Amino acid sequence: MKLTANRLCLLLLLLGLLNYSCGDKTNADGAAALLVYNASLWTEQGCADAGAGPCGTAMLVGQDGNIIAVGTDTTEWSDLLSATTRRVDAGGNFVMPGFIEGHAHFSGLGSSLRNLNFLRSKNWNEIVAMVADRAADTPEGDWISGRGWHQEKWDQPHDHSVGGYPVHDELSRLTSTHPVILRHASGHALFANEKAMDLAGVNRETPDPPGGRVLRDATGDPTGVFEERAMDLITDAYQNFVQTMTPESRKSEWLAGIRAAQAECLKNGITSFQDAGTKYQELDWYKELDAADSLQLKLWVMLRHSYGRMANDMEGLPHYGDRFTCAAIKTELDGALGSYGAWLIEPYFDNPGFSGQNTTLVATVDSIADLALKHNMQLCVHAIGDRGVRETLDVIASKQLGKDARWRIEHSQHIDPEDIPRYAELNVIASMQGIHCTSDALFAENRLGTERARTGAYPWRSLLDAGAVVTNGTDAPVEDVDPIESFYASVTRRRADGKATFFPEQRMTREEALHSYTGAGAYAAFEENEKGRLLPGLAADFVVLSNDLRSCADEDILATEILATYVDGELAFAKAVIK
Repeated sequence: MKLTANRLCLLLLLLGLLNYSCGDKTNADGAAALLVYNASLWTEQGCADAGAGPCGTAMLVGQDGNIIAVGTDTTEWSDLLSATTRRVDAGGNFVMPGFIEGHAHFSGLGSSLRNLNFLRSKNWNEIVAMVADRAADTPEGDWISGRGWHQEKWDQPHDHSVGGYPVHDELSRLTSTHPVILRHASGHALFANEKAMDLAGVNRETPDPPGGRVLRDATGDPTGVFEERAMDLITDAYQNFVQTMTPESRKSEWLAGIRAAQAECLKNGITSFQDAGTKYQELDWYKELDAADSLQLKLWVMLRHSYGRMANDMEGLPHYGDRFTCAAIKTELDGALGSYGAWLIEPYFDNPGFSGQNTTLVATVDSIADLALKHNMQLCVHAIGDRGVRETLDVIASKQLGKDARWRIEHSQHIDPEDIPRYAELNVIASMQGIHCTSDALFAENRLGTERARTGAYPWRSLLDAGAVVTNGTDAPVEDVDPIESFYASVTRRRADGKATFFPEQRMTREEALHSYTGAGAYAAFEENEKGRLLPGLAADFVVLSNDLRSCADEDILATEILATYVDGELAFAKAVIK
């Protein structure tokens, strides 16, 4: 991996060859750039537990955006302070490393902020009304898109449904001149209206593609629901429409989404974002933004294309920029639990005889693994069901990697207990999302049965006790990108609405959950010597919060506010109370 100046500096610090300062730490007049004081600092490493107080009360940051020192007595730094040093009074509030979103979709988040968003929709009738309102203001023939619906989370079933999903008739009647594509919250199913199906050439004769399903009614007609690989039937038609836009219009729309995603992340205290699936065109655009210093946070992405598309097009990869890195490849073996797409060893408890979808052949994933090895990139495999996880672990084991490859299994939601120790044995990162546990709590036990859910569903405690590295995130826009709610789920296993608690014996401690959102995330991207902790020589990426997440009462966690977000020592977001 790359050896940056930060990493070299930290290595020398650990060896005792340098004092507390590293790099270009001063302004032109010889002073440090930033002093944060009156803070309750949690540095992430070498810190006293919550009962013993903060790790420090002050932090000094250099002109290069790296931390010079953390301590309690600022008089020790008087020779590095001047009138040009910015001073921030943290008001006694909790200061910690910036949150690292460990698995989400950056441009997808941006699109969800600009298109219809159904994460908070309570039922199908609300969704239909939202789409009809959008159609009234949309030129005829233009597509209407949205995301976030989840039939298992509605407060009432629809009276005209198949397999728990509504049928398209009402939506199609209200949107007869507009094709509509509405993606499931999980991203592993979608809903299309009649106009969209017509444009896609879908009818009762359309066969189910390998690894996917077209849901049909009793007469064989499509209901409008497309699962896993069957989604391509509709998304291909949608992409045909997108291609009618000028390249300038497509890029402009993408950039608008990126600006929205950056603002949303920064106000939620996210200073680094690990994107779980980026296309070649986006790589070029991100590089342009990075070169123009237009990225306000740090973006680490996984390239995602078919093996055939990537095999002969890896020039310039991995790429390490200032705030943009592409050093991983993403693929997948199965779908989502909510849409019966997770690939299970035994059939679904509530769908006997069906074990989910193997969406990509194991042999293909094996070939992509070889591609990652060849180009010194991390492999990141989406696997949710225990069969998908086992097959992924087998592929990784077959490569006989060194001890520090840090390949990742994205989601790792349901694991056979026999496979849990293999994560640590193979040094595989469990890239998980705390909020998925409580979000899925309304249906996960029904899907798996009580015993499988208890012993292997979202098993953070078991993985940590076995020595695995567990990271955290939200999978936005599948869930809200807010790390506070995901942290709450991680330490309580309770839904925010109080409707369910999911096997709390698997919860994380407060320190473990904070680590999963900071240092562990940095480690999972080979960036632990650059960020993720508030230590000399590392980036001054930090957030100021209204509550101490190590010690506040469970019921106060969700009320925690992000007061300020700093990236490389520069203020990127602030509420009015922070100067």
